[in-house]
Amino acid sequence: MQRQRATKIIATLGPASSSKEMITDLLRAGVNLFRLNFSHGTYDIHQKNVEWIRELSKSTGRPVGIIQDLQGPKLRIGLFKEGFVLLEAGSNFYFDLEDNPGCTSRVRLPHPEIFKAVKEGHRLLLNDGLISLRVQEVSPEIIRCLVEVGGILSDKKGVNIPDSALPQESLTEKDREDLKFGLSLEVDWVALSFVQKADDVLLARSLIRDQAKIISKIEKPLALDHIDEIIEASDALLIARGDLGVELPPEDVPSAQKKIISKARAKAKPVIVATQMLESMISSPTPTRAEASDVANAVYEGVDAVMLSAESAAGQYPEAAVKMMNRIIDKVESDSLYWIYREKERSESRSRKTPDQAIMEAARQVSQSIEAKGIVTLTYSGASSYQAAFERPQCPVLALTPESKVAAQLCLAWGVYPRLSEEINSLLEIIEVTQKAVLEEHLAKIGDDVVITAGGSFLQSLPQQIFKAGTTRVLRILTLGQGG
Repeated sequence: MQRQRATKIIATLGPASSSKEMITDLLRAGVNLFRLNFSHGTYDIHQKNVEWIRELSKSTGRPVGIIQDLQGPKLRIGLFKEGFVLLEAGSNFYFDLEDNPGCTSRVRLPHPEIFKAVKEGHRLLLNDGLISLRVQEVSPEIIRCLVEVGGILSDKKGVNIPDSALPQESLTEKDREDLKFGLSLEVDWVALSFVQKADDVLLARSLIRDQAKIISKIEKPLALDHIDEIIEASDALLIARGDLGVELPPEDVPSAQKKIISKARAKAKPVIVATQMLESMISSPTPTRAEASDVANAVYEGVDAVMLSAESAAGQYPEAAVKMMNRIIDKVESDSLYWIYREKERSESRSRKTPDQAIMEAARQVSQSIEAKGIVTLTYSGASSYQAAFERPQCPVLALTPESKVAAQLCLAWGVYPRLSEEINSLLEIIEVTQKAVLEEHLAKIGDDVVITAGGSFLQSLPQQIFKAGTTRVLRILTLGQGG
């Protein structure tokens, strides 16, 4: 196999990593998917990165996933006369809609919806929550506040309003243009920022259709109130602890993370943990022990992927950060306690299963009983491979699909390593193609056993005379070199 680590690594591309050489190095270090952050960078840069990734994927024969991360409705203040001001605790400060440079007592807030949403007593958090103001009085054109926690406030800093629900569109005009461009590049996943409810996901779905899968970023407290519906509407979840940690008290973030992971896992939806995972490696070749523990804890919790942001986008040591993350994951997954946690998850999961779920549960049990070297999923849509990932088998999952888009998307699924395969037209070809792929990937050798599964969508694509009516699923043990 290319790599038998089960938990995947996502790296954000930016000024420090937007070159063919660095992308190559990051792939070799262990990256499974790349994130294109559309809050930054130009279309030309993003397009070039996609071209390099696809070129490297083709030359290595290794599918690589690409995630387009939309900026979302980011709220920002206006400009100051001097570029910044110092807000002192206990002083008064107000926001208005006037298009004039700000000063020590006011600044423009070009978001009329905020003036309608905030009320007396609500908080306004600025500069990633480092500055805190309390609303004292609101009118249609002015929000008067008391500075509770002061600091230096500079041009265009972000605003968070944790106590207010904004009646805002989840996709801005910029997002819609960026999405159109991203889909033209055939990105594999689209990450939606500041999702608050399932309708936000459904709106994006109506635009994306089947051109990409959707990741909902959980970074607003309101999203936690609608988390079950959001999970149901999404293809995957991303816990963006940066903004979530601004609007929630820091002590609430770890428990929120655990609940989201648990709920996503129960629905067999991939889940990603992100933000500040190896933050100190932006400027240091090694992480803090607390950061290493943070990555390890996310892996112990059973996430599908962990993500690097500024560490790989703008840091001094992007390759070292990926290698460190890879080493931490390897260490956790070699710990027997990790597998005890996975077994406990299974004992607490749903009791009644669909036929597809039952087949994958059986595949995991059989693979463990006979000590199979791997599970091979034959898939067109990827559904059976995601279900295999849900089961968290102790052996690797090799997903064979003729669909390049599906292969790239499956790079996010825990323990699943996708490979493009030729079209299959008979049961004999299933055996032949599987054996060839397993041997070439060095997943097993002659005489070893692997478990083969084929989902309904895959089998329905074969000539109908191969299967009797109603036969839609397959589980088979293949002993390599013996024809199954």
